[in-house]
Amino acid sequence: MFALADCNNFFASCERVFRPDLEGKPVIVLSNNDGCAVARSNEAKALGIPMGAPLFKIRDIVEKNKVTVFSSNYALYGDMSHRVQEVLRTFAPSVEQYSIDESFLDLRGVEKSDMAAYAREISRACRKLTGIPVSVGIAPTKTLAKIASKLCKQYPKLQGGCYMHRPQDIEKVLRRFPAADVWGIGRRSVKKLALLGVNTAWDYVQLKEYDVRRQFALPGWRTWKELQGVPCVEFEDYIEPRQSLCVSRSFAKEIRAVGELCGQVATFAESAVTKLRRQGSLAFEMAVFALTNRFHEDDPQTFASQVVVFPDGTDDHAAVVMAAADAVRTFFNPRYGYKKAGVVFTRIAPREGHTGSLFRDPETDARDARLSRALDTLTATYGPGTVLFGIQGDGRVQSARQQQSPRRTTHWGEIPHVTVK
Repeated sequence: MFALADCNNFFASCERVFRPDLEGKPVIVLSNNDGCAVARSNEAKALGIPMGAPLFKIRDIVEKNKVTVFSSNYALYGDMSHRVQEVLRTFAPSVEQYSIDESFLDLRGVEKSDMAAYAREISRACRKLTGIPVSVGIAPTKTLAKIASKLCKQYPKLQGGCYMHRPQDIEKVLRRFPAADVWGIGRRSVKKLALLGVNTAWDYVQLKEYDVRRQFALPGWRTWKELQGVPCVEFEDYIEPRQSLCVSRSFAKEIRAVGELCGQVATFAESAVTKLRRQGSLAFEMAVFALTNRFHEDDPQTFASQVVVFPDGTDDHAAVVMAAADAVRTFFNPRYGYKKAGVVFTRIAPREGHTGSLFRDPETDARDARLSRALDTLTATYGPGTVLFGIQGDGRVQSARQQQSPRRTTHWGEIPHVTVK
């Protein structure tokens, strides 16, 4: 058996953990620069606020219904996700984190007489220990477990846990479940399904195997088998290191000073190299880019970039940050107002087993390694931005987050204070 634990309206739920007064009230969370709604509580959804709606288009709904609006707070969301993961690992031998708010649990070998009760137990534990409501679906395959978790959100009487295993129950659910909402069926496949008269997941199951293989190739065939209760999607409790890594942001206002842009890109580079070191990799090539606001058609437009090569590979904080700043100085032009910038590690390889150049200075390498390890320790202990390179300025990204909540779990200066009278 497999389980899928899905955090309900995750970003909005994270905000509510520290604002219990918002329970039962409409809440939305905005994207970078406070542009669009990327998370909505159930109450906000009931008001007709669609996913991805620009704030200026829903302003009337927000003001009329007193919707609480938050700017995105990714430091908080990432930490809360980690806390949910820690709870889930106490219930299964292996946990595969699928996204920031979803995880699969491998329950093969877990002997429970009442799996429905076990699903509810997992859900209750997550809510009690983290404050996050979680829907847990258990089924014979990962695809069916995902469907079961969605049923928890549709039917509150399930109390956060659904065990879907009997063939007659699976058929009943699949007859009503839209094929377009099945995990593994992409947008391109939806058009093909419509031409074949397939509207529900059950319609998809009824297709002949030959037609599935011909029309939807191997991924579609795996989904077809999974819906029949045959596990075909491997469980991955080990996350493969990423082969490329990007950190980029749009700015609240256009940047026209080289020092400002260098500082912003240096902060992106520091964030990227932190992630690189966390997965135990080295970067051999980094692209640094910046572009203007394409919506300001009357202004001069450009997309500038510079590729930096690290012949021996590096995961050194200082080397990457300084190289990123130097790249900005290479292409910066004061004629343009830069609206977005970022860094991309385009060639990455594992640190383990890598042999560097014979001409490197061992003493310098050892010193740089000690500095990077010290920065890692300070970041892990006190949070990102505790120690900064001078080029970063104050280390703050110039994005418009006027309604961002405090980083209550990752920043010492923003930890909640409790006063007893």
